Amino acid sequence: MTRCIRHAGALCAVLLAALLVNAFRVQVVQAGSLDRSPANRRDAIARYAQPRGDIVVGGRAVTGSRDTHEPLRYERTYTDGPLYAPVTGFSSQQYGTTLLEHAADGVLSGTDPLLASLPLPGRAAGAGAGNPAGDVVTTLDAAAQRAAYDGLGGRRGAVAAIEPATGRILALVSSPSYDPGELSGNGPSARRAWARLNADEARPMLNRAVRQTYPPGSTFKVVTAAAALEARVVTDVDARTRTPSPYRLPGTTTSLTNEASGCGGASLRYAFAWSCNTVFAKLGVDVGADRMGATAAAFGFNDPDLRIPFAVAPSSFDTHVDRAQLALSSIGQYNTRATPLQMAMVAAAVADHGLLRPPYLVERTVRGNGTVVATGGARPGRQVMRPATAERLRELMADAVRRGTGRTAVIPHTTVGGKTGTAQHGVGNTGVPYAWFVSWAQREEDLQAKVAVAVVVEDATARRGDISGGGVAAPIARAVMEAVLHPGGRR
Repeated sequence: MTRCIRHAGALCAVLLAALLVNAFRVQVVQAGSLDRSPANRRDAIARYAQPRGDIVVGGRAVTGSRDTHEPLRYERTYTDGPLYAPVTGFSSQQYGTTLLEHAADGVLSGTDPLLASLPLPGRAAGAGAGNPAGDVVTTLDAAAQRAAYDGLGGRRGAVAAIEPATGRILALVSSPSYDPGELSGNGPSARRAWARLNADEARPMLNRAVRQTYPPGSTFKVVTAAAALEARVVTDVDARTRTPSPYRLPGTTTSLTNEASGCGGASLRYAFAWSCNTVFAKLGVDVGADRMGATAAAFGFNDPDLRIPFAVAPSSFDTHVDRAQLALSSIGQYNTRATPLQMAMVAAAVADHGLLRPPYLVERTVRGNGTVVATGGARPGRQVMRPATAERLRELMADAVRRGTGRTAVIPHTTVGGKTGTAQHGVGNTGVPYAWFVSWAQREEDLQAKVAVAVVVEDATARRGDISGGGVAAPIARAVMEAVLHPGGRR
């Protein structure tokens, strides 16, 4: 009997040892692979166990959470989803997060250590899981965002608007858009929406305001004019230039022409108001590739690190060019590319006397009880050009609206500066030109400009002359500027 008991005890000891070895194997040796296994849903269940924090525009949440009573309990919802999609992005249980939903995920999901009531030194990232989620308060102006969205009217294009004195982004619209709420869940409807949106040739999930670069066309002449004034290639904006019309590109037999008349030998003021290609092409060549590149870089071109807080595609100005290519680059063609946000930055720097503030989209992040976790706020700017140069450019842009190609942007009792643009594209420039307009506006009673805007319309259906005259993009910019200057429609 005693012998049987000893055998049973030994067997139990072996079994216990086997259990301990297996537990060690599972919890230590295989822990990493099990954590990474697609079958492990613990993190996902924990992530969606509480409502996600909100993204706020003008004091109103444009996001929410819906209780599905399923293992992945809370699902993201969106108010006016297509209107704000270029800002919010999506938060999907199946496809992850994008844009602000991604950049501010720690706050919105409650995993940011700063959300803890008593943050401890050395707390690891993610250790705040289980804290109530926080909210993200944006810089957007709801009326400006709506004006931009309605102005595009579903046409392919984008709008970016900035407050020059601070860098606050007031509007960021991309069209056509989509409803991010269609992607929130993990069921068949979300998969069908994902497949449909990705197959759509209009690319509604592409954020054209910050992730698409375009040839900026004649709107880039603001940069070229700044470079010419800074380099003192032009010292008097009213003096005639030695520019033939047409202008033969250096080293080629190709001649550059103008849409407007009177461009031969035109002054910088006239050439800017009527968008004379020949004058600005020659100015770019006279300034030289290095100084043109330096001026473009000061405005933000060729910067791969711009974030607002999500990444912005770098705009580009190629300095490794011959003189003919430099001439074309200086009128916003050849390899010159820009996002709408970049061109809004150009207009903002002119409006703010040559000072460029980094653009930003998040005003502050807050806990659920409203206490501030972190602030965004204006960051130190850089002087892009001399204040005197900026003042000359303000005059030129104001003239272009008062009596030049930007007259459709006029706002009563307001100084509006602008520059129209027509960007050729496609094989042999056979595509319908992109319509551009960049601008800023300052009311008579204000000490500084309140808004700078850039608009691009890809599928402009108007005649080319109408596009060049601001018939497509300028009215959209005007509506956005009016929304900022006259909130509630007050005049």
